[in-house]
Amino acid sequence: MNAPLLAKPVALRIADLGDAIERARIGAFVHDHPEGTPFHLPAWSVAVARGCGQRSHYLVAENAGGDLAGVMPLTEIRSPLFGNVLASAGFGVGGGILTHDPRIVPQLAEAAWTLAGQRKCPVVEVRGGPLPGPEWRVDDTRYLGFVHALAEDDAAQLAAIPRKQRAEVRKALENDLDVATGCNPGDIAAHYAVYAESVRNLGTPVFPRTLFSEVLREFGNSADVLIVRRGGVAVSSVLSLYWNGTVYPYWGGGTREARALRANDRMYFELMRHARTRGCRRFDFGRSKTGTGAASFKKNWGFDPQPLTYYERVAEGAKARDASPVNPKYSLQVRVWSKLPLWIANRAGPLIAKGLG
Repeated sequence: MNAPLLAKPVALRIADLGDAIERARIGAFVHDHPEGTPFHLPAWSVAVARGCGQRSHYLVAENAGGDLAGVMPLTEIRSPLFGNVLASAGFGVGGGILTHDPRIVPQLAEAAWTLAGQRKCPVVEVRGGPLPGPEWRVDDTRYLGFVHALAEDDAAQLAAIPRKQRAEVRKALENDLDVATGCNPGDIAAHYAVYAESVRNLGTPVFPRTLFSEVLREFGNSADVLIVRRGGVAVSSVLSLYWNGTVYPYWGGGTREARALRANDRMYFELMRHARTRGCRRFDFGRSKTGTGAASFKKNWGFDPQPLTYYERVAEGAKARDASPVNPKYSLQVRVWSKLPLWIANRAGPLIAKGLG
């Protein structure tokens, strides 16, 4: 059932994402909006909520004729370690308010803030979109985004990569590695094993396996897994989304063996090739924190960093939430986690990571 949210503007409500017609209607609105992202799609809200045991609230604004005038996906993320937050969009690097009418922005923002109070979430994070209002803190220095047009073919793609990184890619292409894409249970298991080892090595907890399977299920043909193997053993893998002509390599990583094999370089070049066959025109390398090795890696591929603008509102007396592993206060925990046996990290990690968002 659709739940009324506020007493005043009757045009604001929480969408019923269990209704296929409602989902299709919202999906069409997001698809047609120039600033829409896959993180605005109902499929994302449903997948991350189900995959991490959290709760989604999808705000919609409708005009007098009943047509959609704006949307705002929200995920209620509860964590005993990091506190509760309402995020737009949870577990995504993008989100925020989508509308063609600036008058809708403060209405949706206030609806989100009211909902946060009702759900006892002292913090609301908005990852992109227009400024929700003067009460919101703006952060446009912490994160960088990396998006670049795909070249016409392999030769042009290789030529577009700066010289030093291009040499690494050439060596990777010469290595005896097998590359395959898919999304069957075996592919999902292989990807999760690689990704879990990769994030353990970085000192961070892994997300629940169900998050990946739910995203692949909800996105259907618009998502897949690309795996690089050596001698039949997966060494690098990435789960990607395909939406509106853009490929989003979202969860990727490699085992310790991947570095010497240059398997990650091979993985991303092969993904560029694969994305072109799917009709993609752009490659979104995702978000990285300013000044990190991940940001430098993407610059080495010829991607120009663009600041990402996020917004945050914190209830009076509450503290802002910071669950980032690069925060110096977590340095000891990161070092300890990177030394854990993999089976322990894989058991304990999802219990923590499902509350990161």
